[in-house]
Amino acid sequence: MKIYQGIGITPGIAIGRACVWKRSAESLPVYRLRPQEVEPEVSRLQQAIDRTEQEILRLQEKMANSLGPEYGQIFAMYRVFLQDKTIREKAITIIRQERINAERALDVVIKDLGEVFAYSPEELLQDRRRDLLDIVERIIANLNPTKRKQARVLGKRRIIVSQELSPSQLATLSHQKVIGLVMEVGSPTSHAAIIARAMDLPTVVGTGIFIETLKEEETVIVDGETGQVIIDPDRKTLLSYKQKQKRLASFQKRLQTLVHLPAKTRDGHRVNLLANIEFPEEAVSVGGYGGEGIGLYRTEYLYLNRNDLPSEEEQFQAYRRVAELMKEKPVVIRTIDLGGDKFPSHLGFGKERNPFLGWRAIRICLERPDIFISQIKAVLRAAVYGHLKIMIPMVATVEEVQQTKQVIDRSVEILRQEGKPFREEIPLGVLIEVPAAALLCHRLATMVDFFSIGTNDLIQYTLAADRGNERTTHLYQPCHPAILSLITTIVEQAHAHQIRVGLCGEMAATPEIACLLVALGVDELSMAPAAIPRVKESIRRVTWKRLVALRDRLKDFSTHSEIYSHLKNSLADVLQEN
Repeated sequence: MKIYQGIGITPGIAIGRACVWKRSAESLPVYRLRPQEVEPEVSRLQQAIDRTEQEILRLQEKMANSLGPEYGQIFAMYRVFLQDKTIREKAITIIRQERINAERALDVVIKDLGEVFAYSPEELLQDRRRDLLDIVERIIANLNPTKRKQARVLGKRRIIVSQELSPSQLATLSHQKVIGLVMEVGSPTSHAAIIARAMDLPTVVGTGIFIETLKEEETVIVDGETGQVIIDPDRKTLLSYKQKQKRLASFQKRLQTLVHLPAKTRDGHRVNLLANIEFPEEAVSVGGYGGEGIGLYRTEYLYLNRNDLPSEEEQFQAYRRVAELMKEKPVVIRTIDLGGDKFPSHLGFGKERNPFLGWRAIRICLERPDIFISQIKAVLRAAVYGHLKIMIPMVATVEEVQQTKQVIDRSVEILRQEGKPFREEIPLGVLIEVPAAALLCHRLATMVDFFSIGTNDLIQYTLAADRGNERTTHLYQPCHPAILSLITTIVEQAHAHQIRVGLCGEMAATPEIACLLVALGVDELSMAPAAIPRVKESIRRVTWKRLVALRDRLKDFSTHSEIYSHLKNSLADVLQEN
């Protein structure tokens, strides 16, 4: 028995036989062209790109019909890549200048472009690199369509194990007998992961390399919640997981009964449970998990998979899609939070010694009003179609809020002059994730319509512990007394000024901590959509009176571990294993 640890993408357990998918080991043909062969080779490339675009269009229609229009939009991005002149013109230039065949020219182009993405630590850029590889591989296959291999067809229910699967490969599998997915590389933000979630398949990515030792038809267990993949389990482990699978199925069935019920304690205290999303297509799943809106819509993806700035129209269409999907439910749009580990090359970021404390988020927006006004205008226009709110990240000073309001006023003036429909009055909020903002919240509360607490950054900045550094992981403590004290202060000041306060950090998705946050007075909790049902059930099983008593005991403890143990022990009956 071998156990591999990855990242769980879709909760659920799959137990079955492995179907191993490996990349083709065939080498690309490489040959020189005679002068008279150059233009016919250029024509062959052009035809292959056109065939690929038609192919992608069919996949887009298929995914839109089977999973919903927002998932078809993933392949619309593919078509943008294909219609971009970069790949086509670079490959044609190489064919003409070096007189080499189209396959080799594309290989050179993809290596050049791939390196740009590969050198970035940002997951989104890595994920777009995989999309790019998928597109070019399809173009290469279409250079010789008569020799193209037929797609593999599964005759029985199987768990697909691969180095990585592209969105287009998943699209071809969507109607087959797949019960689970394992990918050696990948991230939760990849398009493949988004489609896997939509297909509701237990999925684990980022397990590391092991596929070479895996045998076809070997028994595999995929735990989409813990991220574990077990190969050739022993009898005891297999029996344990089969029992866990049954309990989970029963639990999921029970949670489905909660989808349309409010997150309300047994004695009537009400909170709202919202979702964090990265891409417009993720909004489709929010209602299915019982989410009451979107508490954090990250907008950076629009800037990170390209070599230019997104237009106002492109942003408007993305925000409008989410607004229309959510209808009357609230959608909190966080203005771009670039910088830190997100460096779009076209914005000319210089090297910074400490980028997480450098030129990022609202600091960039206020120095680049052209970028900021374009986004604000797009949000104001999209707000006509739903209940949108604007939230600004990384705020540390009162002046940043004042200047943001001036940008919004300027955007309103421009839209009036242009005669475009827009919503003039739109709620403005601050994402409190810097200790300075937490300590200034009594003043900020007089300037905005709502607060949201970004605990992921608030914890790392308050405790001076990089959450991405393995050596300081032990210091990343959501229940540290200092963190709970700051949250308490923020909530008290928000309520004193009659504004609501939400929380959109990862701690909201942990049921016992979510219950504590309710006790501290947080009005809204925002988390990954799949986490909503479990948190909702926990809140519905406890009383407000009990939570207040639990909160009042916190003064007896002085460490994260003491507080967290107290939570788990006090709520053991609520958080019983499912």
